[in-house]
Amino acid sequence: MNSSASTKERILAAAEVLFAQRGFDGASLRQLTAAAGVNLAAVNYHFGSKDKLVEEVFRRRLDTLNAHRLAALSKVAGEPDATLEDVLDAFIRPALALSGDGSGSLFMRVLARAFAEHDDHLRQFMSENYGHVMRQFTAEFARLLPRLSREELYWRIDLVTGALTHAMSGFGMIQRKGGVSEATHREQTIAHLIRFASAGLSHP
Repeated sequence: MNSSASTKERILAAAEVLFAQRGFDGASLRQLTAAAGVNLAAVNYHFGSKDKLVEEVFRRRLDTLNAHRLAALSKVAGEPDATLEDVLDAFIRPALALSGDGSGSLFMRVLARAFAEHDDHLRQFMSENYGHVMRQFTAEFARLLPRLSREELYWRIDLVTGALTHAMSGFGMIQRKGGVSEATHREQTIAHLIRFASAGLSHP
């Protein structure tokens, strides 16, 4: 890795930690430069502004996550024998796989912060760059749940997304037990979450 790329990665890694701990407003550029071992000029050179840095923290994880989601969705979308659980698996499994990665779990806390802080700039960024992913999943949910009104479907998907974000952040009551591998615990979480989400989405 060349020096410039290494510096950029250090800044992104430090930003992820600080945003998870302190939130977007609470983490200052001074704290960031100290944590990354760089000067302010390096942050400005690579990102231009704090808002752009926040965007890159999200892009660094979400580009890969959503590519995996869309690849999984493409295998079941429109298929006559596809089930609601199949589509939920395509939505949930890649996200929990990311959260199972050591640094990925930290990003999940950053994502939870984004939901909690209602940052308008970040909300617009997410809509512009990743809104198409949710639209594709929503279209497939609508195909499988034709009796639901669009408004009702949106409510239910939003609640499912909230439950997924909570599970990904690792803040829940259910923690991995000693003697249970990370992979086994993740599969258990996926199975429980799919059952829960399927029941909620398909409830009369």
